[in-house]
Amino acid sequence: MLWSMLSNTPAWFSLALFAGGAATLLPVVWVIRSTFKNQLNTQLASEQALRSQLSQAEQLAEQLRAQQLQSHGQQQQLQARLAERQRQVAEYQQLWQRELDAKEEIQVHAHELEVEMANLQTLLEQKQLSFEQQLAQLEQAKVQLKEEFHNLANQIFDEKSERFSHQSKEKIQQLLQPVQGELKGFRDKMEAIHSEELKQRASLKTELLHLQANNKAMTEQADRLTTALQGQKKAQGNWGELMLENVLDSAGLRPGYDYQREVNFNTDEGKFRPDVVVYLPQSRHLVIDAKTSLNAYTRYINATTDSEANQAIVAHTEAITARIKELGSKSYERLPGLNSPEVVIMFIPVESAFVEAVKHKPTLYQEALQNNVLVATPTTLLTSLNIVKQLWRFEEQSKHTRELALRAEKFYNKLNSFLHSMEGVGKQLDKAKESYERAFSQLYMGKGNLIKQASEFKELGVAVVKELPEELEEKAKLELEPVSQLGNHDSSK
Repeated sequence: MLWSMLSNTPAWFSLALFAGGAATLLPVVWVIRSTFKNQLNTQLASEQALRSQLSQAEQLAEQLRAQQLQSHGQQQQLQARLAERQRQVAEYQQLWQRELDAKEEIQVHAHELEVEMANLQTLLEQKQLSFEQQLAQLEQAKVQLKEEFHNLANQIFDEKSERFSHQSKEKIQQLLQPVQGELKGFRDKMEAIHSEELKQRASLKTELLHLQANNKAMTEQADRLTTALQGQKKAQGNWGELMLENVLDSAGLRPGYDYQREVNFNTDEGKFRPDVVVYLPQSRHLVIDAKTSLNAYTRYINATTDSEANQAIVAHTEAITARIKELGSKSYERLPGLNSPEVVIMFIPVESAFVEAVKHKPTLYQEALQNNVLVATPTTLLTSLNIVKQLWRFEEQSKHTRELALRAEKFYNKLNSFLHSMEGVGKQLDKAKESYERAFSQLYMGKGNLIKQASEFKELGVAVVKELPEELEEKAKLELEPVSQLGNHDSSK
């Protein structure tokens, strides 16, 4: 490059340059070098700018190509949608043309139907007029014939009904006779049950009054006997059983029938002999024990000091508690042949004996219930036994009620059978009347009826002894349909 620059300079400049010597050559070279370097930097910057512009141009070209591709795809989609719309338009045009063709056909057919309807309307009016004229004639004939036939049918039916009524009355009387007997028995049974219930109510009121008096007397007797039997254990046991038997008798229970004493039960666990087994309805039983010891109680009522009284009442309470636990462990309800609830009645013959024990130990009654033992004194036991007696009365009433229900069921079935029989009789009467009317109408009604045929025989020269009724002959000549058929015709209209 330096050489090209020197070659381009004038000759005098080159001579001067060489003449200037080496002293001036270095600055010139430096200047040339700086100039050349600046030009080179400028060219590099231009080249860098051109490259940047080229890169931007390439990116722009790429974007343009992408947009061109996208536009081409959208153009294809639009062309496809346009083709689809054109196809749909063609289909709609075809459908519209078919609708127009169908509409024209419908209009033509509708016009034809209007013409046909007008013709039919005219024909219908003509037929209706003719039919009304014929119907008026038939109605007039129907009324006359119906009235005459009704009178004749009633006359014949009255004769038949009178004879049939006499026979039916005898048959109905035969059917009602057992029903009347059942009704009389049913009424008598109801009156007997009502009378028995009134007697039982009066008897119950009387027994309640006696119960109050007996309770007071037994309490006083128990106090006296307690004092008399002090220290005699066997006598106390017998006396307790005696008091129990008195209570059973006062309640109206019968030994061997309503209750049983000292029944023996032998099991694998040993022998059991409850003092009393009371029979309850539905084959159930109630066990009563009367072996409670009252020795400690007699010491309590005869104690002279508070210390003796306290010791005695403690012993008395413990004796009752021990007896409760003993009875609870026996489990009488498990004995074979004994259908008893899971409770045993422990009878204490002295009211105050149990009262004093409860005062000393308020939880005594709850402990008894926990052991399935029900403590009873003469008063409470008598009340319970009277309830047992009432249960037996209710059982008897239930038995009578069941018998009454059976008789009522028989009566209902008998009455139901009678009603069905009477219904059958009514249906037979209706059928007989219908058959009679149908048979009699065949004499002079309908085409080719019997009276008309008989009249034609007479015209052919058949000898007759007696003429047929003129009225029936005139009706037969009309050959009208039976009344039932005319009625059907009216209903069809």
